[in-house]
Amino acid sequence: MAADGRGAGVSSGSMEPLDPATVIDRLAALRREHRELDEEIGRRISDLQADDLTIKRLKKRKLQLKDCIARLESALIPDEPA
Repeated sequence: MAADGRGAGVSSGSMEPLDPATVIDRLAALRREHRELDEEIGRRISDLQADDLTIKRLKKRKLQLKDCIARLESALIPDEPA
């Protein structure tokens, strides 16, 4: 699985969905990384000598994580029959 969560809905290249427990574990890891990035961004912003490019990259990664989290949360919601 890619570091950004891509491929989190399928396992080993097959089209079968992952076990919900696996998705929940991945969600926990992504949320933890998102929280850590938020803290890191806060520290760097408070530093007067902060590198703006690094802060922008951290913010972009944080947004990517947020998108991955939303996709995985959506994957946990069962489809309703029409």
